[in-house]
Amino acid sequence: MRYADGGGLTAKGRQRREVVRLEAAGLFADGLGPPGVARRLRVSSKSAYQWHQDWMEGGVAALASRGASGRRCKLSARCQEKLAAYLEQGPAAHGWDEDQVWTGARVATLIGRKFHVSYSVSGATRLMHRLGFSPQVPARRAAERDERAVTAWQEVTWAEVKAPGRPSTAGSASRTKQGSPADRPRAARGAGVASPRS
Repeated sequence: MRYADGGGLTAKGRQRREVVRLEAAGLFADGLGPPGVARRLRVSSKSAYQWHQDWMEGGVAALASRGASGRRCKLSARCQEKLAAYLEQGPAAHGWDEDQVWTGARVATLIGRKFHVSYSVSGATRLMHRLGFSPQVPARRAAERDERAVTAWQEVTWAEVKAPGRPSTAGSASRTKQGSPADRPRAARGAGVASPRS
């Protein structure tokens, strides 16, 4: 499955946030404090205080975007484009004929085969997300599954289990608690009262 923006923050999104931070730097230079900046730019006060501290320590340059966060990818941009093309081709094109799902393990194996770079399953999964794909989980079935036995169980045993229970009768639905006193027939006054102990 492919996502439109590749998941995470796009370059355009990072640029929009940088514009807001640089505007905050201008407001700080004009003497406006973090609470006023938070109100004017409609950001959280926590962000405004953090930006103010960064601006005080490093000036406007401290509020500039640092680019995409995270560890640098082991694959170059060109290799990542090739990997995305391989993923678009589907698993069958690369030797996985049994189903059409890209798992993290398969992508890690594909990276090793095509680019001679070692990736863990979790690392391959993160790279898939960065490229706009999501890993799938194949449907699991027992290798020794007997379809005839499953069908017979569904037709016979499940039909018995699913059969309606005992017929409903007037009274309580509970086996341990009697019905409410309002449902009981009225007897003569004091008829059910026990005699006091002596």
